[in-house]
Amino acid sequence: MDSNSSLVLLSSVGSSISTVLGWTYFVAWSVSFYPQIILNYRRKSVEGLSIDFLIYNVYGFACYALFNTAFYFSKSIQDEYSHRNNGHSHLVRANDLFFSYHALLLSLTTFLQSLYYKRTSTQRASTVSISYFLLTLTGLLVLLACGSGGDAAAGVGGKWGVYEVVLVKYVPQIWLNYCRQSTVGWSVHNILLDFTGGCLSFVQLFLDAIREGDVGGVWGNPVGFDLVFLVQHYVLYTERYDPKDIESQLRYRQVTNYGSAENSENEDI
Repeated sequence: MDSNSSLVLLSSVGSSISTVLGWTYFVAWSVSFYPQIILNYRRKSVEGLSIDFLIYNVYGFACYALFNTAFYFSKSIQDEYSHRNNGHSHLVRANDLFFSYHALLLSLTTFLQSLYYKRTSTQRASTVSISYFLLTLTGLLVLLACGSGGDAAAGVGGKWGVYEVVLVKYVPQIWLNYCRQSTVGWSVHNILLDFTGGCLSFVQLFLDAIREGDVGGVWGNPVGFDLVFLVQHYVLYTERYDPKDIESQLRYRQVTNYGSAENSENEDI
């Protein structure tokens, strides 16, 4: 087999691996929304869940969904993007569209749960989150009113959505866990799935960068917040007793009864 054939084979294998990684992290990220919804339903409560996190999540994915919708369906926006980017086409694909809609629907479901299920008197939207929502929404309306074009509005909205989803939304939940010294009410499984998806996405990005001969943009897939949550849950705040969760109560009683029985046996001896 000559060198050219080897290069073609390696490129084909690399492309297949990249595709598998892409769909795997897509599934991991998509499934990551369900554990919190299931936990809220099982507890019939959202105590321990940050309302600001829910607001940022819904608003961020709404912006992201609008961005994907505009670039996927609007021919004028596609042409405008191509004109401004030296003839390159947009990178929004059908799976991007599905993921953004799916994420928005489940984020909205979790937010609606916070309105229906029990929560504490201190669980309310902060001035910061409300101000951020109003200011960014006003900015988008100003762009449209000034005739900046759908491309500019969709582009800015998409960037704000990604900014919220990646950098902003988890901060209120991390702070709430710290204040409560507990992660009870916050599902660690969504973090495990998100962390898995983030790692696989990084591997895919690194693999594609090697194939293209450019690793300059690889370091743009942060999973730092996931690591913070994992440390909070498994290292700092390890108390798992949840009075809202029947399974947690049963585990707590089993441990308590076992300890009591063991002490009684020691006393008899």
